[in-house]
Amino acid sequence: MSANGAQYGMPTFHYFWIGAVPAMIFLGLVMMPFYYGSKVRSVPEFMLKRYGTAAHLVNALSFALAQLLIAGINLYLLGKIMNWLLGWPLWVGLIVAAVIVFSYITMGGLSAAIYNEVLQFFVIVAALLPLTLIGLHRVGGWHGLTSKITAAATAAHPDDAGEAAKVAAQQLHSWPGNSISGFDSNLLSVVGLVFGLGFVLSFGYWTTNFVEVQRAMASDSISSAQSTPIIGTFVKMFVPFLVIVPGMVAGVMVSEIQQLKADSGAGYQFNDAVLYLMRDLLPNGLLGLAITGLLASFMAGMAANISAFNTVWGVDIYQHYIKKNADDAHYLMVGKLSTLTASVVAILTAIIASSYSNLMDYLQTLFSMFNAPLFATFIIGMFWKRATPHAGWIGLISGTLGALGVNILIWTKHLVMPGQGGAFLAAGVAFTVDVVITVLVSMATAPKPDSELKGFVYALTPKSETHRPAPARAALVPPSDPAGDHRRGPGHRTQQHLPLVRPGHTKENTHEQSFTHGHPGGHHRGSGAHRPLPGGVLGPVQQRRGDEQDRRHQRQPVVGPGPAGHRRGHGPVVVDQAESLRGRAGLRLIGPC
Repeated sequence: MSANGAQYGMPTFHYFWIGAVPAMIFLGLVMMPFYYGSKVRSVPEFMLKRYGTAAHLVNALSFALAQLLIAGINLYLLGKIMNWLLGWPLWVGLIVAAVIVFSYITMGGLSAAIYNEVLQFFVIVAALLPLTLIGLHRVGGWHGLTSKITAAATAAHPDDAGEAAKVAAQQLHSWPGNSISGFDSNLLSVVGLVFGLGFVLSFGYWTTNFVEVQRAMASDSISSAQSTPIIGTFVKMFVPFLVIVPGMVAGVMVSEIQQLKADSGAGYQFNDAVLYLMRDLLPNGLLGLAITGLLASFMAGMAANISAFNTVWGVDIYQHYIKKNADDAHYLMVGKLSTLTASVVAILTAIIASSYSNLMDYLQTLFSMFNAPLFATFIIGMFWKRATPHAGWIGLISGTLGALGVNILIWTKHLVMPGQGGAFLAAGVAFTVDVVITVLVSMATAPKPDSELKGFVYALTPKSETHRPAPARAALVPPSDPAGDHRRGPGHRTQQHLPLVRPGHTKENTHEQSFTHGHPGGHHRGSGAHRPLPGGVLGPVQQRRGDEQDRRHQRQPVVGPGPAGHRRGHGPVVVDQAESLRGRAGLRLIGPC
């Protein structure tokens, strides 16, 4: 975003205020309850249960490809910092960075990525806040910054005062945002920003991107999952001041960026704007802190991409279509190999990213081809029960090809769209083509019966399913010991093996389930079959058992005696199986750990 700030100025704020906040609120209020009500663990799984195997396979393959390409962006930025800091050749920095990220993904998985993201946020704030304040002070405050931007525009167009004033206004005003949308018409620029960025790209990213959704789903209750994106909106509104303003300051203070904006900075990139500004403004101590924060940030981004790739490849593709019913050791090996493969491929895709002076141009292009058509197919299937399985995969492919066609026209210069308007246009075309094709094919093919769509179409999902409260932890306290193990301290763990008995079943066909209570956070830590595998892959037993229990025991009480048996005056323990699985094992039901 700092590169965008240096190149386009104030219009970059749209990526946060209309390109993130509304979609994050929609994710928390509407999508999270829907994900919980449908009992799916990932977006590809929703596509499988809503549309069938064809749409599921197309979505899984496109998502896996997108994650490898985006992982290359983060890896390139990591290698760039090593190249700038240590003087290593870029290819050496890429290999070293890939080895480091591969090591900590293999050892830590999703948990390491999430902890890293949380910690690096505070490090980044601690580094960028002083950078912003020092930069504004050096240019004479906000008034000084606007004056210098105006002066730079005048210097770039000395013989055309009208053009100079227009360029300065585009940098200093967020609306209509002509510089970033690429449209000369103010009306088309606003439409492109609101529809292309604010609706299609934004909602497509925040509501259907597995990398983002899995972080909110990695919680112990639906209320926590809803709160995650909603609370995040408050932070999102203030982040632009820490990442965009430094880019704008760099545009008037850093000589390399000034040359680049004047079209005479061959060999420089907008991606380096903040690095140059840190070099010129920060003292050694703060400079080291800032570099550490950037390294952690890009590592967390790459780890998230590879972790998501592992889950979709291991569970949605390999286990579902290539080799079913293998043991956990086999899937563990596949997970490690896929992590290694993704790290190597990311080195190659990082070379593609290196050809872009502003990586946001590249990133928005990828989102237009992968996120926009998926969002169209997803939202139609969610709200329109008439959408058919054939329409799902045909619409998804058509939307992707529509966006690809627009981008090919831009790449070959047959369509000239400055700024990032090309991505907004491609996203709008992808969404429109997907919707039209999905509706037409749906009208010509047979839909699924309503009984198979319960939980996957909003109107057919009971409100009780989408607004369930978090399960009470006291439900697992043995009746013979009302105080339970809580009196031993909050960190003490005690396992109870509760025989799961359903009405009409005998002891012979009863199986055991292990629960742990008293563990901070209330996570479900059952037998080994339920533990996640290293390398970001869910165990097959966990996957199959979760499916079976959701299908066979859904919403049915599970009754089991306490450790001392059913004694007079002590009733049996009653646990709602669906509540326990969803509320206590949320982290394991949606992605890699």
